[in-house]
Amino acid sequence: MSTVQEFETRPVSPDKLQGPRPFAASYSGEHVAGTEFVIGALFVSWGVGAVDILVGLLFGNLLAVLTWGLITAPIATDTRLTLYAYLEKIAGPGTIKLYSVVNGALFCVLAGAMITVSASAVRILFGIEDQVGYLPSDYRFVLVVLGVGAVVVYMAVKGFKKLAAFAEVCAPWMILMFVVGALVMMPTTIAATAGVDSISSFSDFLTVASESIWRDTEGEIGIWHVVAFAWVANLAMHGSLGDMTLLRFAKSPKYGYFSALGMFIGHYMAWICAGIMGAGAAIVLKTSITAIDPGSVAFTALGASGILAVIIAGWTTSNPTIYRAGLAFSSLNHSWGRTRVTIVVGVITTIIACSPFVFSGLLGFVGYMGLLLAPVGAIIVTEHWIFPKIGLTRYWSSYKGNTTNMAAFITWIVGMAVGIAVEQMGLLHLFFILIPLWIFSTVLYIALASAMGAKDTYPEAGAAEQTEADRKAAEAQYLQSSATSDATHNKDVPLLANIAKYVSWGALLYCAYMGVAAYMNNDMQTITTWLIVPTLVYFVTATYAYLAVSDGSVEEA
Repeated sequence: MSTVQEFETRPVSPDKLQGPRPFAASYSGEHVAGTEFVIGALFVSWGVGAVDILVGLLFGNLLAVLTWGLITAPIATDTRLTLYAYLEKIAGPGTIKLYSVVNGALFCVLAGAMITVSASAVRILFGIEDQVGYLPSDYRFVLVVLGVGAVVVYMAVKGFKKLAAFAEVCAPWMILMFVVGALVMMPTTIAATAGVDSISSFSDFLTVASESIWRDTEGEIGIWHVVAFAWVANLAMHGSLGDMTLLRFAKSPKYGYFSALGMFIGHYMAWICAGIMGAGAAIVLKTSITAIDPGSVAFTALGASGILAVIIAGWTTSNPTIYRAGLAFSSLNHSWGRTRVTIVVGVITTIIACSPFVFSGLLGFVGYMGLLLAPVGAIIVTEHWIFPKIGLTRYWSSYKGNTTNMAAFITWIVGMAVGIAVEQMGLLHLFFILIPLWIFSTVLYIALASAMGAKDTYPEAGAAEQTEADRKAAEAQYLQSSATSDATHNKDVPLLANIAKYVSWGALLYCAYMGVAAYMNNDMQTITTWLIVPTLVYFVTATYAYLAVSDGSVEEA
């Protein structure tokens, strides 16, 4: 087993459960990330109108939050298992081996895209040209990717709490950089808009947005595509239950709603801000938005701070994604251990990241990722919640001694085949297939499981249910006593840590002030030259304050 205990195969013990803070930081950090620079710019190139973007993203991200809060978090906190451990319990070792390979490979590609995004910023320091093709055009870019990948893998090996700590320090500044970047670029987009000299009303903003940022080309892509994409973008984590891996540590299922920080501050706000930055950067550089990578966009808007923003944005997404991929592959053979597997996975991911195609085709990849994994989410939700309500037996396949739950295996394979066939035949847009596919998989699994043994009763079921009830009762009792203990214990915070905390807040406020001043005065030069100063002050003081409060060490969960 891994030397870093992450409870890959058994429920998380009550003493290792986490309060709200790391989940708030993790969601706000992971989803204000490198993908936002890519997706925000891609929306601009889609030719979707401004109103469709603003309204569609609002509703799509709301659907994503509700999926996390109503499905993923309740199942994760009820079972306290990783997705892989719970799927193995339902579908057997045979199914989980194939699923782990598919899921792990998809996460490797996604993490690779984020490493590429980070490298797109670092390459500016070495004078390497934009990397927007399918293959790298400069061998030095490959060396940059290898360096960035090494740092990402190191962080992923450290486990969940180290990732949450990293995100907690980075998240506030990262959120602010998207806002500042948009403020800096707004005067450029205003100047490019006929009939608008300044923004004095929301109507003025819509005019600028419609004519200089999100130009409606009246193509096939519209508001419903935007709604669907905003929900599908993280389907692997919520609808396919990938975030059971993280939310199993949550003291309450309500923590699933912290995903709203990622969806509305991250996806909604950051995608919009990234679109403004991308459109503005294309105007400044006199080129098409499809000809510049995230590094160029951020550097044009924010200077050196933009380079740092893209690097950290890529890290905060690729770190937990490689962590998830490591858990996926380690489930193939528990004796390998998560740490060793994560290192191997990280090496593979870094090699994938050397090719820029992994982020240039990101939207289609995310859609296919959802298509391949959605049937498994449907199977888990069906067995966990629907089976007890319709008189079928949970975990029936394991009680029969099967190594593979053929009902689940067939449902997944048929579901994937049907989804791919529907998309390839052009019957439905890729983003619209997922909900019908989920419903189809649910009905198919109920029918197959009923025919194969789920209707039967098993003597082992009663004992297993009692064992699980005892575990939940012990957990509830521990959490109740722990809450009382926490309420009476106040940890002393060192004076220097408090000073550092307030200085870090002041640095963030000054960054915000610089952004507003740049907008009011149409002054890009000051931002691109001097924003790095309060940025560095923030990271030094915020990191010191965090380490001082945690005594410089974070005990692994």
